[in-house]
Amino acid sequence: MQLSGIETSLLSPTDVMSAIEQELDPIHTIFDSCFSRVETKTSAASYFRSLISTVERKNSWQLAEQSGFETPYAFQYLLGRARWDVDQLRDSIQQYAIGFMPKEEGVLSLDETGFLKKGNKSAGVGRQYTGTAGRIENCQVGVFLSYATSQGRALIDRELYIPQDWFKDKLRCKEAGIPDSVEFKKKPELAQEMLQRAFNNQIKPAWVLGDEVYSSYKLRSFLENYLQPYVLAVASNCTVTIDFEQHKVNELLKSVAPNAWQTISAGSGSKGQRYYQWTRRVINSDSPDGWERWLLIRRNIKDQNDVAFYIAFAPNSKTLEDMAKAAGSRWTIEECFEMAKGEVGLDQYEVRSWIGWYRHITFVMLALSFLTKLRWILQQSETPLLEKKVQNNPMIYFLKSRGLA
Repeated sequence: MQLSGIETSLLSPTDVMSAIEQELDPIHTIFDSCFSRVETKTSAASYFRSLISTVERKNSWQLAEQSGFETPYAFQYLLGRARWDVDQLRDSIQQYAIGFMPKEEGVLSLDETGFLKKGNKSAGVGRQYTGTAGRIENCQVGVFLSYATSQGRALIDRELYIPQDWFKDKLRCKEAGIPDSVEFKKKPELAQEMLQRAFNNQIKPAWVLGDEVYSSYKLRSFLENYLQPYVLAVASNCTVTIDFEQHKVNELLKSVAPNAWQTISAGSGSKGQRYYQWTRRVINSDSPDGWERWLLIRRNIKDQNDVAFYIAFAPNSKTLEDMAKAAGSRWTIEECFEMAKGEVGLDQYEVRSWIGWYRHITFVMLALSFLTKLRWILQQSETPLLEKKVQNNPMIYFLKSRGLA
């Protein structure tokens, strides 16, 4: 069985197949708890296996062909009309996805991604900005929550953003299958709902991260009430209060002393460590004893006009380096989007309905979590073999002993 995005060079095909079959057991357990009808459970298992396969295009017809079906009707029924609770599957995915990751270093990141569409029938579609295209396009926008550690990263929650103008046309909402109970919510409100569910599921991250879209006062207050550390980007014209005066954050740049900047890595990237200049300053808050709210500023070393601003909330024990590394971890959700689109068909769905979007996206989240966990398991298995290979090769051993390999 070939899996999307899984490559091994040291393990035998038998070892790889054994690891795959073993890791499929908890997936079957999840399906047993989420699907009561045998036919629906069978379709769900087939859909999942097709998503993690190497089939090039993961639309309904090719997924059906991959599963040995003559038509995609079974998958269309699974995503559109079958009776099952997609939120129950979502909650099961959260526990599965983070189960093998170290809890003390996990970060939750908030971000959105766009799904380019034609026509006006897909739930929530409209002309709106999407970073996927870098401009305003006709698209759907999904707001996501990811969980990341050094051992992997996964998407653990999702909400479909429905623009406000949709709710002025009840017939259009009905045709797209949007429930009457759904109301217009801004993206930070959708983000807060997802964070609340994560906290209810006993997920306590080291940090919550997000760009300026998700730095609303209400969301920050929500996190502070939970004593949840966060680093959220803010716009350059954001206003903060220091002592008895209000300042726009970009105006405070002038008052930063030259020796107040520290060169700190925001983490490793494709070209090595990502070094920036950082500084921070306490800003007014009603934080409890031992906690502070900070203005965090990042400056490009080569281009000092390239500046980013953040508001952070954390215990006094957290250093500037801690905050810089946290801010630099937000890119992990971008990597999740890239992997989900490239490996498991996040953006290749053909459903138009509200429930169809949620069901496809939730299956994709499970498929991505499975591949992430399997990749980590196989890497752990390969490590002893790699060490043995190094020890048995005098040249590799020589280079490694001198830090050159």
